[in-house]
Amino acid sequence: MVTAGRRELHKRATRQALQEAATRMFEERGFAETTVRDIAEAVGVTERTFFRYFASKEDLVLGEVLDLVAEVVRLVRERPAGEGPYTAVLNALSDLAAARGSGVAVLFTGLPGQVFSHPGRSAQPVLLDLEEQLARALHARLGPDAALRASVLARASVGALRATVLAFRELPEDERTVESARDLARQAFDILRDA
Repeated sequence: MVTAGRRELHKRATRQALQEAATRMFEERGFAETTVRDIAEAVGVTERTFFRYFASKEDLVLGEVLDLVAEVVRLVRERPAGEGPYTAVLNALSDLAAARGSGVAVLFTGLPGQVFSHPGRSAQPVLLDLEEQLARALHARLGPDAALRASVLARASVGALRATVLAFRELPEDERTVESARDLARQAFDILRDA
């Protein structure tokens, strides 16, 4: 029993090490320029070991994006009740960036578009999942009679996040920082509130 526990801990540690190395390398070199071999070597494992954990480089990123979706929704649920819906979503994103540091960069480095444009993969399921989960979280905040309002606000919030990502990608490379991403997100959510 102890051996199985150690084995499981080792597997989790290896998976996390691969994700962290990949995120760091994607930020430094870019997604296309980073190979599976590079990621595996950075962790001290073989490519074969990499493929035990992830079907592809794209799946590694998709897993991280899905983890971020779940974390954003959790943070929205935990925001103070007095915050408006857009403020709660924006502050949840800001809290996530503060807690995860450069790990949130996966949303802003151009990776999601590359992942989702991979043959056989679509952004739709992930975006719909984010919208649905966010709508449920906002519905819980707004009350039982606010299902449609929560749905509209959630989809508008995801639209603001997508617009932020697109605007971030348009910045000169030396201006792409966590702070510039936060500033763009603030501007996008201000537009929603002012509309």
